[in-house]
Amino acid sequence: MSNGILLSVILPAALFIIMLGMGMTLVRADFGRIFRQPKAVLIGLAGQMLLVPILAFVVVSWFALPPELAVGLMILAFAPGGATSNMMTYLSRGDVALSITLTAFASVLTPFTMPILSQWALNHWMGSAPDIELPILKTMMQLFVITVVPVSIGMWLHKAKPMFAAKVAKVVKPLSIGFLLFVISGIVVKHWAQMPEFLAQVGPAAVTLNILALLAGYLLARIVQTNIQQQITIALEVGVQNGGTALVVTGAILGNSMMSVPPVIYGILMLFPSMTFGLWYGRRLLSQAGLATQ
Repeated sequence: MSNGILLSVILPAALFIIMLGMGMTLVRADFGRIFRQPKAVLIGLAGQMLLVPILAFVVVSWFALPPELAVGLMILAFAPGGATSNMMTYLSRGDVALSITLTAFASVLTPFTMPILSQWALNHWMGSAPDIELPILKTMMQLFVITVVPVSIGMWLHKAKPMFAAKVAKVVKPLSIGFLLFVISGIVVKHWAQMPEFLAQVGPAAVTLNILALLAGYLLARIVQTNIQQQITIALEVGVQNGGTALVVTGAILGNSMMSVPPVIYGILMLFPSMTFGLWYGRRLLSQAGLATQ
């Protein structure tokens, strides 16, 4: 199977299924949480949408990545949250409801913010390269169709047919993860000979971004005095990026497999720092507060 089909067909389908499954876990009250817990939700969104891109710019500049790899890592920074951060929050005994709320808001905002920021990144690092162009309105529509639309369908199914939605959700998650792993494997195979070089170039920057974002999210949540479970959640939501959405932009829309390398490498390397924070440090915080068994 060609790499083009993987990126242009299977990857968007996988993301659509992932977002459909997430929608089946949402209710309208999740969006209303911004009025009940405004501080936690707004701080989390600020960390995801503003702080991470700033940190990514600093990291990319510091490591002096080649232009295409720099753009790939920046596009990743424009894609917050996702099912992975929800899972990590659950395993770390954070505030799962807050995690889902932040992911839901991010899925609505990203189709509009990501194309504009990605075009800026292209202009900044690639200049006026004639063969690389991001159609902003078309990209907004594509991201809307594979994020907001399936989330809306999933929410409708959850409300209208809860039993059916519960059964489908059990199948959707492993199926979508399988599709995503298939796409990632295809990218790795295509660049197999260059992977050691890419790991040396992008690996340190990807891990640094992940660690800085985790720490920044945690410190930001702690400064504004959210509770411990919210601090763990915001750290993970800020620290963990949505590689699937980033790959849609770099691979399916831009058609640049080189730019797709940073999201792939990040998706592998971010697991250890993120899970270490959640399962070790996060649970240590909960234990100190007497919440470890709750």
